[in-house]
Amino acid sequence: MRFIVPEFLFALGLIAVPVIVHLFNFRRFKKVYFSNISLLKKVELQTTGSRQVKRYALLVCRSLAVIFLVLAFARPYIADNGSDSDINAEYVSVYVDNSYSMEAISREGSLLEEAKSKAKDIVSMYGPNIRIQLVTNDFEGIHQRLMTKEEFQDAVDTIRISPRSRNFRQVLDRQNMLFSGKAAQSKVTYFLSDFQRNLRDGQRISADTSNRYSLVKLRAEGLTNISIDSLWFLSPLHKPGESEQLVVSLSNNSDNMAEQVSVRLQVAGQQKALSTVDIEGRRQVMDTLTFNSQESGWQEASVEIVDNPFNFDDKYFFTYPVRESLPLLILDKKEANLYINAVYQSEPFFEVEHADVGSVNYSGLDAYPMIVLAGLSSISEGLSQQLSEYVRKGGTLFLFPPQEGDLSDLTSLNSRLGIDQPLGRINEAVRADYMDTRHPIFGDVFQSLPRNMNLPSAKSYVRYSNLIRSSRRVLLKFENEDFFLAHYTVGAGQVFLSAVAAEEGSSNLVRHPLFVPIMYQSAFSSLRDQPLYYTLGREELINIQNSDSGTREGLRLRAGDREIIPDIRQTESGIRLFISDEAMKPGIYDLIRGSHLISKVAFNTNPSESDLSYLDDDMLEEVFPKGAFNLYDTGDNTLASEIKAANYGVQLWKLCLILSLICLAAEILLLRYYGQKT
Repeated sequence: MRFIVPEFLFALGLIAVPVIVHLFNFRRFKKVYFSNISLLKKVELQTTGSRQVKRYALLVCRSLAVIFLVLAFARPYIADNGSDSDINAEYVSVYVDNSYSMEAISREGSLLEEAKSKAKDIVSMYGPNIRIQLVTNDFEGIHQRLMTKEEFQDAVDTIRISPRSRNFRQVLDRQNMLFSGKAAQSKVTYFLSDFQRNLRDGQRISADTSNRYSLVKLRAEGLTNISIDSLWFLSPLHKPGESEQLVVSLSNNSDNMAEQVSVRLQVAGQQKALSTVDIEGRRQVMDTLTFNSQESGWQEASVEIVDNPFNFDDKYFFTYPVRESLPLLILDKKEANLYINAVYQSEPFFEVEHADVGSVNYSGLDAYPMIVLAGLSSISEGLSQQLSEYVRKGGTLFLFPPQEGDLSDLTSLNSRLGIDQPLGRINEAVRADYMDTRHPIFGDVFQSLPRNMNLPSAKSYVRYSNLIRSSRRVLLKFENEDFFLAHYTVGAGQVFLSAVAAEEGSSNLVRHPLFVPIMYQSAFSSLRDQPLYYTLGREELINIQNSDSGTREGLRLRAGDREIIPDIRQTESGIRLFISDEAMKPGIYDLIRGSHLISKVAFNTNPSESDLSYLDDDMLEEVFPKGAFNLYDTGDNTLASEIKAANYGVQLWKLCLILSLICLAAEILLLRYYGQKT
């Protein structure tokens, strides 16, 4: 038998109290005078024996009551098989959750401070030779080692709130990296967390007979939180002086109604819009903010709300480029195509350049987001190869076949691109009867769709092989199932392939109302801007297209005095930057090469931390194998003692308390009934 609090055994000295009472009878006797005492002497002889039995019985009951009461406070337990190896465990891993949700307030301060205190309490119950691993959401390399108790105490004191969040699987994988190759009987793991639901990744932890998990649940008080989940623009194109519409999604993560929540938009340090919203408990609302972007270039922006006590998710950063123009290159014959030229010349935003097919500057193709081939019948092998590389790197190519002439050069180009090849020219009138209205190229084009839409028709068109289906999406289709217009994904770029020439003699498309939105939207879709923001812990990859990448040397992220050098990898479409979220903090960073600004990049916290919903006991049982974990509530101030008793033996303090009460009851019965005449 062992004791959790052996210090209480010193109180066994209190046994002397009933012994002293027994040995020294402190009762004061009163003299009574009788004329003849012979009868009293006879009674005394008859009752002395029974009185001695009663006194000794009372002494035993009182002594046992004191002994069992002291033992109850000393918390005895009987060790299980193998408990010796657990109590003297050689290796222990302790995970302290330091995500944003641990800023919540508990009875002992913040949850993080309570977790740090409990971690120290847990380690204190092990012997001096224990070796401990500390794991936090930061996955710091300095923690990936075995520490002494003193080193662990110092390391725990340095833990701070982190923007990163992890799930059970990630934490266990990190812990198992330490335990690989260690003796199975030395394996003990602890989780100290509020156990948000984002800890569960949908997978059940596999059973491990050599490991038992101890889950210490920390509870916060009075939880309320309003968070910004995401935001997006209604239009992907941003021009100076034009009206912008930004949609902001907000969630109420509490059960109470949130009224008059202030939503403020700042762009380049200036307030651009202000709104207020009401959000019902556990509901989500969307608010649209309208403003103007005055200047061109990269814009730093943020949406802010006021919400206490949680403020880690009250500011959402994003960046976007405002362009004065969009350069386009049209490759045509000696004379410019009248219809394509008229479409783009009517909008000053498009900066159109024409080039003769025989005088193309191949090295400058990457400067144009989109290139239009306006019915070229002669395409050289060199141009075909360069256009293929241009598309695979992320460019957009719009192909119109020639109205007449040989299609062999178009066949060669399509073959390089990996798209459907022309089979021949069909000279018959046919109408289009299908349009993919869900494709982005037709987005925001129609306020409402009529039942019998007047789609374009063709007098002559090119029939294609119709073999490429995985990367193709048909936008317009003829009645005979041949496609009129198709969209292909090729590498990092895209190709729009038309079956009709951009001439009136081939089709009425050039005079149809759909022609302008098709040409405009295809050009806008070539602006493959980076996302408005990245999420820490979820997205760690930034793509830079070749037109912006230049050389890969000297690329870095800068925010004030803070600089981060990412892992850089060259790809066919440009450069990929791999960002370690351990080094990042929420905010806006400049992506630079030397002194040249390439773009601005925004990072935000993971929105899963904002949802203050927690795993209950039943949910935890679905994650961990049955019987393979213990769950502790921090409401008990003797957490370390509870863990020690639950993990390493059968508790006997309740039995001792019951036996003490039984002894006291026996004393009362002896005093009341023993020796009484009936």
